[in-house]
Amino acid sequence: MSAPIPTKPVTPLLDTVALPADLRRLPATQLRALADELRAEMVSAVSVTGGHLGAGLGVVELTVAIHYVFNTPEDRLVWDVGHQAYPHKILTGRRDRIRTLRATGGLSGFTKRTESEYDPFGAAHSSTSISAALGFAVANKLAGKPGRGIAVIGDGAMSAGMAYEAMNNARAAGNRLVVILNDNDMSIAPPVGGAFGVPGAAGLLAPIPGAARSRPAAGAQIARTAAQCRAQGR
Repeated sequence: MSAPIPTKPVTPLLDTVALPADLRRLPATQLRALADELRAEMVSAVSVTGGHLGAGLGVVELTVAIHYVFNTPEDRLVWDVGHQAYPHKILTGRRDRIRTLRATGGLSGFTKRTESEYDPFGAAHSSTSISAALGFAVANKLAGKPGRGIAVIGDGAMSAGMAYEAMNNARAAGNRLVVILNDNDMSIAPPVGGAFGVPGAAGLLAPIPGAARSRPAAGAQIARTAAQCRAQGR
C-alpha cells in the first residue's frame, strides 16, 4: 500500500506572490506571515521529493528579506553551493514545479541558470559565491549599468581560500558588492578546523556581519528586515 500524498499547506499570502516584485508590494508587517507560509510550503514539497531540508529552513527569513530589499533579478543574487535555494525558487516563479525537485525533467536541487533569470550562477560546490558576485558587480560597474552582486555564503564555506581571495579583490566593485554571511555554525556537517575549533579564532569571521551593517543602503536594511521576519508574531 502506497503512502498517502501529504496535504499541501494553506498559504493565502504566499499565493499572491508569484515573483519578487509581488513580494516587494507587501507591507513589512506581513513578512513574518509570508515567511511562515513559505516554510510550510518548503517542508511540504521536500516531504514529497526529498532533498536538502535543513539548509533551506535556515534561510527562509533571509530569503524573504533579500528579495524584499534588493531589486532581483537586476541585482544578481548568488547562493553559495545553492542547496539552500528552495525557498528562493518558490519565490521566483517556480512554485508550481517545486514538487518536481531532483526528479527527471524537474527542478534542479541547486541553482541553475537555464531554469530562471533569478539564478545567475550555478555551482553546487562551496566557496565560489563571492567571486561570482564580484564578477557581476564589476561587470555592471564597467558597463555603467545598475545592479549589485549579492553573495550569500555560510560560515563553513568561508573557511576556503577562494572566498578570502575574492574578498581581497572586492575593492574593485566598490559598493556594488554585498556579501551576506549566513553564520549558522553549520555546513553540510558541523564545522571543523582551526577557524572554528580554537577559542577566539571565530573572531576571524566576527567583523563580517558588522561590515555588512556598515552599508546603510543595504546591509543595515536587510539585517532589520530579516530580524523583523523572525520577531513578528512572537
